[in-house]
Amino acid sequence: MDSNVAQGPDDAASGPRYDELPDGVVIADAGGRVAVFNRAAERITRLRAADALGRPLDEALPLLDLEGRLWWACTDPYGGLAVRTGQPETRLLLPDGRDVLVTARYVRERTGPIERVVIGLRDTSARARVERRHADLIATVAHELRSPLTSVKGFTATLLAKWERFTDDQRKLMLETVDADADRVTRLIAELLDIARIDSGRLQLGCYPVDLVELVTDQTAGMIAAGLPAERFDVQSVELPAVWADPDKLRQVVANLLENAVRHGDGRVTIAFEELPEDADAERKGEGTPMIAMTVDDEGPGIPEAMLGRVFTRFWRGNRRGGTGLGLYIVKGIVEAHGGAITVGRAPGGGARFRFTMPAA
Repeated sequence: MDSNVAQGPDDAASGPRYDELPDGVVIADAGGRVAVFNRAAERITRLRAADALGRPLDEALPLLDLEGRLWWACTDPYGGLAVRTGQPETRLLLPDGRDVLVTARYVRERTGPIERVVIGLRDTSARARVERRHADLIATVAHELRSPLTSVKGFTATLLAKWERFTDDQRKLMLETVDADADRVTRLIAELLDIARIDSGRLQLGCYPVDLVELVTDQTAGMIAAGLPAERFDVQSVELPAVWADPDKLRQVVANLLENAVRHGDGRVTIAFEELPEDADAERKGEGTPMIAMTVDDEGPGIPEAMLGRVFTRFWRGNRRGGTGLGLYIVKGIVEAHGGAITVGRAPGGGARFRFTMPAA
């Protein structure tokens, strides 16, 4: 029996399992004495379970509200109305001044006396980080939207007010700029929707066997048709099994990596493929599932070693120009949703190397 968990008759089967929970759990018996104090509660409160077990709840877990009042005296879990079922999540203060999120549930038979009080504890630091990320996301999105929308508003207002003063070529240039900025806004909104699906685990995949080499060849051909020189790309075509992937999402991954290499790298972009050997467990997500790897190398300045850990975070651009900074975050989410993995490092020629794996069909 784990020494951190005291158990009464009702807890004999489930007592040890409290230590497996990610949230802090403190349970007091009918007499108000602590019977369970799990490891997460120790970590969050920085109090020792051995010191808390068997003591009155208000002494073992002293909590203050944000106005400095004793929370147990205010809530009085063992007194008051007999129909109370608990307390909603509340931000309270620990003895050392740190704040913690606390919920309480009063276990009783209908309106009878309380049999036990179950306290849930959550560290506020994780929630604070999430709130900061959301605030940063809103601020960055607002900034990204403001620039193209200001341009669209300015050109349309100018054209409406002074249409006759401009030549056809000038009007065409203004409308092309408006069209490009509208595409930029549309692309940003699509990327934000992808991020929302990835973060919530709702990214839907329709997987089929896909010829990865053919898909890459088509993608580079499109970029060459759009004006890039053919010698910019070196697709090292090989015979490979098809990958099991959503074709549209896989095309999005490939397009992002190639555009990233062209925009931020120099020289030739080399795309190589490899069927991983059976013992390449480090890059395999599922036992018995062969994996296909694709590597994209450029000959640019590369990514500084200190920045490699931030490449796949939202809105990270480093010292690079252009783009929203969302593409690589989305690429990582798509690859991992397929059961693959993606890494970044230095290419043999000194530029950046991106390598991802996908399961074979």
